[in-house]
Amino acid sequence: MSFCLIILAGGNSHRFRSNIGKPYQKIAGKSLIEIIVKKALKFKQIKKIIVVYNRRDLKRVKLLRLKNIKLIAGGKSRQQSTFNALNYMKKQNNISKVLIHDAARPNFSTKLLGSIIKNMKNARAVVPKIKIQDAVKQIIDSSKNEYILGKKRNNLFLTQTPQGFKLKEIFELHKSNYLKYKDDDISLYMDLNNVKFIEGEKNNFKITDQSDLENLKGIYKSRLNVGIGFDVHRLVPKRKLFLGGLVIKSKLGTLGHSDGDPVLHSITDAILGAVKMGDIGQMFSDKNKRFKNIRSTILLRKVVEQLKLKGYFINNIDINIITQTPKIKNYKNKIIDNIAKLCEIDKSQINIKGKTTEKLGVIGKEKAIACETIASVIKYD
Repeated sequence: MSFCLIILAGGNSHRFRSNIGKPYQKIAGKSLIEIIVKKALKFKQIKKIIVVYNRRDLKRVKLLRLKNIKLIAGGKSRQQSTFNALNYMKKQNNISKVLIHDAARPNFSTKLLGSIIKNMKNARAVVPKIKIQDAVKQIIDSSKNEYILGKKRNNLFLTQTPQGFKLKEIFELHKSNYLKYKDDDISLYMDLNNVKFIEGEKNNFKITDQSDLENLKGIYKSRLNVGIGFDVHRLVPKRKLFLGGLVIKSKLGTLGHSDGDPVLHSITDAILGAVKMGDIGQMFSDKNKRFKNIRSTILLRKVVEQLKLKGYFINNIDINIITQTPKIKNYKNKIIDNIAKLCEIDKSQINIKGKTTEKLGVIGKEKAIACETIASVIKYD
């Protein structure tokens, strides 16, 4: 089965009351759209991802630099936005099924997404639902204070996204039956035979206002892990000095099995510690000839890839570079820029402090350079 995922981010976010729309709100440096995309990329069945954006957010969505993602302008309503994406997809011959998802629901699990994909093998549509737990009342006429109290909730439930559909069928329903559209795409189905409802997730709630976003941030904070890294190298003549992946002009360079970059080694160890994956020596042994003189940028990129496969992203990195020379303040911004690219995070998530030992010890005598790092990571699934 080949799927397209449509992420609906074309709303106005009126109830959210912010200059920045809900899809572009960030948690640990990642927008809600990016969090959803990261989860979707875990599934080989999802061959294409479409983000439907509000025209006023064009600059914002482009700043996300989403790779291999199709951007489509939305319409005046959710239904029109969805139809714009479906209209594009019907021209693609290699996709037979579609997943439609609200950008305001970033906290679904990959388990739920996998269940929807699996169940689409034998169903016309698959929709997650959750039971209503609270007492239900219905307003008949508010002007007369007429209500139905104690309304039975046994036959009531709430639907969530992602929702799975056969592409041709949902396109035709949107095209010919759009007046029946209410809130989500399953509302277009007059005949619910072979439509499968599966158990949704309480944490897959929709971000409607600021309090919802704060609740989501609280969930993510509970998934935060912290790791510490440390590295020290001798300074010797006739070696290059690598700091943070950059070559620094110096008469002395670091001695090491690899390029001897204490900053990247320290960051790598901190990340490995945060996700409980051992240390840099276990992963890239100095007894292995393959790693002789290897650039530390390569090693860090490999660890960042492993991090993503485990469902984590980096929350922040705090770095102390301990050296008598060179002066770190002269290179701080360039090092931050380079680390941000290597770790695929925003520069605002990185802090660097240059420290000396007041000319004490081997570092103070310019015979060594050290670095210590604390990194925090958040599991997004």
